[in-house]
Amino acid sequence: MRNLKKILVSIMIPVMMIILITGSYRNNVYAGPKVCRETPIKIAVFLDNADAMYISLLKQNLESIEKENKDKVKFTFFNAKDNQSIQNESIDKALEDNYDLFIINTISPNLKDVEDTFRRIMEKNIPIILNPDPTKEIIDFVKPYKKFVVIGADFEQSGTMEGKILADEWNSNKQVIDRNHDDILQYVILKGRIGSPLTYLRTKYSVLALNQSGIKTEEIDSNNCEWLEDCAKSSIESLFLRYGNKIEAIISNNDAMAVGAVKALKEYGYNKGDKSMTIPVVGIDGMPQAKEFIQKGYMTGTVIVEPHDLAEVLYTIGINLVCNRNPLENTNYKFDDTGYTVHLNYTEYIK
Repeated sequence: MRNLKKILVSIMIPVMMIILITGSYRNNVYAGPKVCRETPIKIAVFLDNADAMYISLLKQNLESIEKENKDKVKFTFFNAKDNQSIQNESIDKALEDNYDLFIINTISPNLKDVEDTFRRIMEKNIPIILNPDPTKEIIDFVKPYKKFVVIGADFEQSGTMEGKILADEWNSNKQVIDRNHDDILQYVILKGRIGSPLTYLRTKYSVLALNQSGIKTEEIDSNNCEWLEDCAKSSIESLFLRYGNKIEAIISNNDAMAVGAVKALKEYGYNKGDKSMTIPVVGIDGMPQAKEFIQKGYMTGTVIVEPHDLAEVLYTIGINLVCNRNPLENTNYKFDDTGYTVHLNYTEYIK
């Protein structure tokens, strides 16, 4: 009996040690950032369009973080409504209000449209988070400034994964999708903002992934819909009247436009759950309605960086910047080769 007790004790002690160490590790990984003063840190968040589906969810998640950390942080949101001039004016006003950090989603891809604004921010010595990645010329201008970080996602990865979802669908259901039996995937592409790196890379790599899978493709038409559902819906309604069932797939740069495309197709009797009457639609972002459509068989798939995850990273790195700490302290993230960019990874979402 004594020997049994000794054996049990010898087993339980290491097990308890592992549990304690693991629990401690988890607490360290997921603990919120420590603030460096008693009053809340004031963060100005300059959104390109607060009405856009993904941006509205990101805003909600930042607001939730504020509610959970009332003594630590105060977010103030500015909606540029996709107008760089409005955003510049908002930043100018905010420069007078003693904010500790600016999170900026630039709208124009051109440096000349934001150069003076960024110069004033840097002269005030205010830390900056750029989200998502701006154009190279904007980055090159900001790069000498030490108090900035870029937080985004791998646009190339998102396009590649989106293309792979469509490639898998083609390979599994080619006899249904290839309506004219020419062994070529005829597609329409719904693009985001003109001039945006996000638009360019998601478009390029989604099609490249199809071609690298050995699938011949033909672009029937494309429309720039500025990420918006209503524009995508009206575009697909118009394109369907012109091309009908010659459209074999729809590639969308984001989920809002993908949802709009599905709603348009449903009006013509397509994409209601019957596989033989479904035109594959793929998107990016993992929006709730897109996930719902995927589960119902109306939409083929999407790829996701959850707004909650992005909000947490913006908050944690933001507090570190304000407190003059290593921006990546208390996170599991790493900078890429640039030394100032953090990219969140996408995950695939299909039925």
